[in-house]
Amino acid sequence: MDASIIKADAKRGRGGVGADTTEWSKGDGPSRAVREYLAALEESNPTVDDSNDPPGPSTSEKNISLTDPAAQWTAAPGGPAFYAYSTNYLVDLQAGIIVDVEATPAHRTSEVESTKTMIDRVEERFGMKPHRLVGDTAYGTGPMLGWMVEYKGITPHVPVWDRSERKDGTLSSSEFRWDEQANEYRCPQGHALLSDRRQFTKPRTHITKAGTVRYSASQHDCMACPMKQQCCPNMLSRRITRSVHERSRAVARELADTPQYKQSRRDRKKVECSLRTSSAFSNSIGCVSED
Repeated sequence: MDASIIKADAKRGRGGVGADTTEWSKGDGPSRAVREYLAALEESNPTVDDSNDPPGPSTSEKNISLTDPAAQWTAAPGGPAFYAYSTNYLVDLQAGIIVDVEATPAHRTSEVESTKTMIDRVEERFGMKPHRLVGDTAYGTGPMLGWMVEYKGITPHVPVWDRSERKDGTLSSSEFRWDEQANEYRCPQGHALLSDRRQFTKPRTHITKAGTVRYSASQHDCMACPMKQQCCPNMLSRRITRSVHERSRAVARELADTPQYKQSRRDRKKVECSLRTSSAFSNSIGCVSED
C-alpha cells in the first residue's frame, strides 16, 4: 500500500473557510462539482426539519474550494498548502504490478480507509487476498491493524503507530506490566491501574469512541509513591490509555524483527524505486533507505 499526492485543478484564491463559505450560488449558480459535493453531504448527513434547531455548518473543513470542494487543502508534501487528492495504490510486490487504485481526498484517514475498499474489491473481482500487507506507519493504527489481523487474517508487515513513549523523562506505558486476566496494569511500585474502581449493576465496557479504554491509578497510591515525580509529576494520579486492538498491535510489533518482515520492507522499497519514473508516483516516493 502507498499513496501519492496529486494536485487538484483548483486555484488557491477560489476557496473559503469551512462553514463560512457562502458563495456557492454566485453567478449562474453552483458548478456541477459543487452540486455533486453538496448532494453527497446531504446523503451522508441528512438534515432534520426542525424549526427549533439552528442550521448547522455543511462541513468542518478549514479551507474548501468553491471550484472543486471534494479536494483537500493540504501541506503534506512540504511547502505552501494547496488543494489535492490522493491516489492510493495496492501493489503486488512479487510481480511489481498495481492491482487496484482508489482516489481519495488528500487526508491520512481517507487514504488508510481506502485500503479496506481495495482489498475487498480485489478479493471480490479476482479471488485474490494478500497473505501480508506492507505499508508505512500511516497504516499501523490500532483500528487498521485490528481489521487486518482480527477480521481479514492478513499478516501486518507495518510499523505500529505508537505515541505511548514519553520524551520528557517520565515513565512510559511500556514500563507498566499488563495483566490480561486481571484486566489491569501494574506500575513499577506494584500499584494497580484499573478501568473502574466500583461495581456497577450493569457491567460497562468503558470503551471510548476512539476505541480505547482508560486505566487509572488511585490518587492515594500515587500521592504517597516515591516515584511520583518520575511517573506523573503534573497529575494527581497516573493514567494509561489502551487500544481495544492492542493484541493486533502486539502481533505487528512481534513481526518487526523477523526476516520475513525485513524482506517485505526491502521488496517495498525496490518496487517504489522501479515505479519512481511514473508521474503518478513521482510526487511522493523516493529511492532512499527505509530508516
